[in-house]
Amino acid sequence: MTRVLVACVGNVLRRDDGFGPAVAERLSLPTGARVVETGIGGIALLQELMSGWDGLVIVDAVDQGAAPGTVLRIVPEVGEAAHVPDVHLANPERVLATAKGLGVLPERILIVGCQPAEADDLGEGLSPAVERAVEVAVAEVERTVRGWLEHAAA
Repeated sequence: MTRVLVACVGNVLRRDDGFGPAVAERLSLPTGARVVETGIGGIALLQELMSGWDGLVIVDAVDQGAAPGTVLRIVPEVGEAAHVPDVHLANPERVLATAKGLGVLPERILIVGCQPAEADDLGEGLSPAVERAVEVAVAEVERTVRGWLEHAAA
């Protein structure tokens, strides 16, 4: 594994949904890794995946029913591609399935998610619990990316 993409997903105008972009601002990644902020549209992530990556880390607010601010590591099960009439509106799961159908799904995938408190509210800024989780997620992403790249170099 020599190329890892970190895709930070979210909408900064919907409070905790801005978790991904907040993490993107603080990441420091080694050579071989690239961070992109894809916003809420799936097409940007799909286009990035089409350029060929060995690993993918998606950073996003994810509702798993945990306490707000809980950082989660999720290895997604990627299903078969389904028709998405507008890939601009595709969520990460649909984008991964489409990437699989196109043959551009990376070998390794991890979602570093955070349980939101206020993802549906309009406004800027993260809730206090999610703001505290940003540094935890940054450390998790950096540790994962370095581990993947170092393992491949060994």
